[in-house]
Amino acid sequence: MASSRPDSDPRPEPAPAAAAAAAAAAAAAEVFAAERPRLLGLAYRLLGSAAEAEDAVQDAFLRWNAADSSAVRVPAAWLTKVVTNLCLNRLASARATRESYIGPWLPEPVLTDEGALGPMETAEQRDSVSVGVLVMLERLTPPERAVFVLREAFGHTHREIADLLDVDEEHSRQLLRRAREHVGTPRRRFTPDTAQQRRILERFFAAAVEGDVAALERLLAEDAVAWTDGGGRVRAAVHPIAGRGKVVRFVAGVTTTPQAAGIEAEIRPVNGEAAAVLRIGGELIGVLWLETVPDERVSGVRVVLSPEKLAFLRGQTG
Repeated sequence: MASSRPDSDPRPEPAPAAAAAAAAAAAAAEVFAAERPRLLGLAYRLLGSAAEAEDAVQDAFLRWNAADSSAVRVPAAWLTKVVTNLCLNRLASARATRESYIGPWLPEPVLTDEGALGPMETAEQRDSVSVGVLVMLERLTPPERAVFVLREAFGHTHREIADLLDVDEEHSRQLLRRAREHVGTPRRRFTPDTAQQRRILERFFAAAVEGDVAALERLLAEDAVAWTDGGGRVRAAVHPIAGRGKVVRFVAGVTTTPQAAGIEAEIRPVNGEAAAVLRIGGELIGVLWLETVPDERVSGVRVVLSPEKLAFLRGQTG
């Protein structure tokens, strides 16, 4: 019988085994793609670094490709375990690096309005990527941090966590208790809604760029603290600045210098809360978050200025 393929098409028909393998690879890639935002969100919460989180997720993808995915009963659980263990290995070396870090350490900022860090539907999910909580998570041992994130941000049961970390359920509970003792309550004293956050940020930025000392004093709480993370790459305070008067002088002194001329702020959702994305001449130079108390006064100012830590956000914003 003559072949039905036109003479002009010399391509051989794929062998059944090769076609099946290609279909299996495509299906495995589709499974991973669906899980990727959640895995990146998990890795970021564990590491506080978007770049390191992406590396961990990429490593997990390579392991997933090398595994027999058809034999994995629950892919989400398998991938969660792989990513968690990869992050635990990275945390051991990260601790030594951060001990020698120049100035205050703050996490890498990430835009969170397009699902880059997985689901942000609950207060716990949003808080677990907030700058304040991520800084507090630095106090924990790697296993404590893993249990805290898996339980508080992703809602895993202790039985599931025990399987993920290869510990027993009681040990998982002990790790969570210790983590909560070190971190305190995961909810901040006061969480303004988005409209309040935006209004406070706009008032603060306007007062700062105008050098309006009186307005800054009215906005800041008496025990306000400012942290600036330059990573030793750009000029920034190497110690926290505590007290309303010192914070006012610092903010006014920085924003009114010739180097800061033309600074502009765009309010965007960064790390689950409104933040001021700062630019000069269109170039991204920093991200600023404010923490507030119930009377809307600012109790904390956190600014990331390190060019390396802005790389991920720069890629998100173009």
